[in-house]
Amino acid sequence: MDHLVQVLEYLVKVAAVYAIPVIFAITLHEAAHGYVARHFGDLTAWRLGRVSLNPLRHIDPVGTIAVPLALLAAAKLLGGGALLFGWAKPVPVNYYALRHPRRDMMWVAAAGPLANLGMALAWALAMKLVSVLPQNYFTVPMTLIAEAGVSVNIVLMILNLLPILPLDGGRIAASLMPEPMARIYARSEPLGLVILLVLVSTDLLSVVLAPMVFASIGWIDSLFAL
Repeated sequence: MDHLVQVLEYLVKVAAVYAIPVIFAITLHEAAHGYVARHFGDLTAWRLGRVSLNPLRHIDPVGTIAVPLALLAAAKLLGGGALLFGWAKPVPVNYYALRHPRRDMMWVAAAGPLANLGMALAWALAMKLVSVLPQNYFTVPMTLIAEAGVSVNIVLMILNLLPILPLDGGRIAASLMPEPMARIYARSEPLGLVILLVLVSTDLLSVVLAPMVFASIGWIDSLFAL
């Protein structure tokens, strides 16, 4: 029972630090897809109200909340590390409504990871600004939240750039392939979630992502002299 209480306390503390960064990360990521799709002629997401900064339009109760909390709880109970994994409601894109579907789809897909990169840099700037302020009750939690903002957005960016359909990296890869190859590659999309779940359950996803995540965070730290 004591251990369960400790796990619950841990989850509350983690949620307090990560809630704002995660909400911003998924909201702007998904809204960016819809905004760029609208720019290139597809109004599907716009008409459905998905080009919005309202997080309630993008949060998936299972993928955004339940799965990450379950992974954190399992990691705490088992005494290991945790790679946060989850998803939001995907923004609908009508491929054939885009003016130049193959080319434009690449930019629609890239918009989400680019939004996460921009947010990671913004959180790093916030961390830098907080570091020059006199230490008080505000600066410590703000530093923790900003650090979380950098890490969450970098992980989300790199995860989504993996060349696995239906991730953004898979869409980008398909757009860059010759059309016959892209059609064959598109057949792998129904297996995408299965592949990701296997990578998560075998810890291979951590092995693949960790070097890129640490290198990216190190680059940001150097850029802002953190």
